[in-house]
Amino acid sequence: MSPNDKTMTFQHCTPSQMTRDTFIDTFADIYEHSAWVAEQAFDNGITAEYDSIARLHQLMASTLLNADKASQLALINAHPDLAGKAAVAGKLTAASTSEQSGAGISECSAEEFARFTSLNDAYKAKFRFPFIMAVKGSNRQQILAAFEERIQNNEEQEFSRALKEINKIALFRLAAM
Repeated sequence: MSPNDKTMTFQHCTPSQMTRDTFIDTFADIYEHSAWVAEQAFDNGITAEYDSIARLHQLMASTLLNADKASQLALINAHPDLAGKAAVAGKLTAASTSEQSGAGISECSAEEFARFTSLNDAYKAKFRFPFIMAVKGSNRQQILAAFEERIQNNEEQEFSRALKEINKIALFRLAAM
């Protein structure tokens, strides 16, 4: 079963039975430092159909995709750089720490770390927002290769790609609950 399976439900919660406050507390960090996604999703109406991971993800993903560009950009900018200063200083959210560690980013050689830093800086200089990639199932070499490929895109392509990657991250986080 994958998180996209319409029948896969949460093990420890039932969204349709939650109060607004409990729902927001539970799902606020699915989208990095952006509780507004959970707030708006709840306000759209949480029925029993949203007790499925896939259906709740669809609702939350569409909430993000239908938001104004300023809100989307703020969410993109809420994400940390991969192998960035926040990771080195131990200032990532628990989910981001786990995701980056699982991809082996915490084990970068000095050369790999320098390459991540250089690519992060170049990417942000070009697009004015951080590189976003759902790193679960990837290793640091694959991430660096994606970085080098995607930096060739234009801003519109990367903005759209960042939103897609954020929605992938959200699905992974929901499935892990």
